[in-house]
Amino acid sequence: MSTYLTPAQTAQKLPYPALARHLEALLQDSTVKVPPRMVLPLAGGGSYFVMPATDATLAISKLITFIPDNAGRGLPSIQGDVVVFDASTGQRLCILDGPTVTARRTAAVSLLAAQKLAPNTDGPLLIVGAGVQGHSHAEAFASGLGLREVWVASRSAASADALVRHCHSLGLRAKRVDDANAALADCPLVVSTTSAQAVALHARPRADAFVAAVGAFTPRMVEWDAAVCQSLAREGTLVVDTRDADHEAGDLIQAGIDVSTLPTLADLIASSATWTDYASQRPSGPVFFKSCGWAGWDLAAARCAVSGLRLDLQTPGV
Repeated sequence: MSTYLTPAQTAQKLPYPALARHLEALLQDSTVKVPPRMVLPLAGGGSYFVMPATDATLAISKLITFIPDNAGRGLPSIQGDVVVFDASTGQRLCILDGPTVTARRTAAVSLLAAQKLAPNTDGPLLIVGAGVQGHSHAEAFASGLGLREVWVASRSAASADALVRHCHSLGLRAKRVDDANAALADCPLVVSTTSAQAVALHARPRADAFVAAVGAFTPRMVEWDAAVCQSLAREGTLVVDTRDADHEAGDLIQAGIDVSTLPTLADLIASSATWTDYASQRPSGPVFFKSCGWAGWDLAAARCAVSGLRLDLQTPGV
């Protein structure tokens, strides 16, 4: 078996609820090894990411480029592939579309965090930033949380309207809002997926809010105002996706917060913690989940995709 999966085929193998389950299982697997990712600057101002990971059965490398200003060229900002190998034989099993894996596993990580930590999952969900991640988070929260309403804020009205139409196609109620900061007061679920080139959110989320801050994944990137992050550190709960966030969580680093002292999603899952038992140990107030990315998430996606491929091969006529 050595298969190249198109973007559509990659998405088909990564349904969000199943992918979230694979993510949770990976965080409890002691055979998983994920070295620090390598990030090389490119001459045009972009970055080249090399992200390997392995477990007892698979070895993967994600090779992607990130070019922030590619929208002006009519090109995606993230391009590349995830190459998946059998860890025992060294055979290449498949090549997954890198941007599709990135979009879906990032949204599935936010979904898993919301399932574990969100005080209120009723919605509406406010999505700030209407690009690829905005679309994938709408899909993930709809399929994994049963979300029924989405509000969309974006610097581009056309992009916001396109995401609203996509939400309608998913059977969701959806509308564009022009002031994301004002909308925070009405939304217990918030996902920020901006390009993170400047602060976009200055207001404090409501007391029962769950925020997934996705856009800033390097120390220089930022979406949330430093004063808001500092307030949440005092009167809410900050959780990061992995220890890699210690040196990558731009919003928190620029706010002067010692990220190394914050719990990770893996910490909470490893201790079987959920919102119910974790809430008694934390201040009241919003939950702010900072997601920076990790090759382990891509390994979980590879597990999910390969399990689907093997099922296909076992099905007559496929």
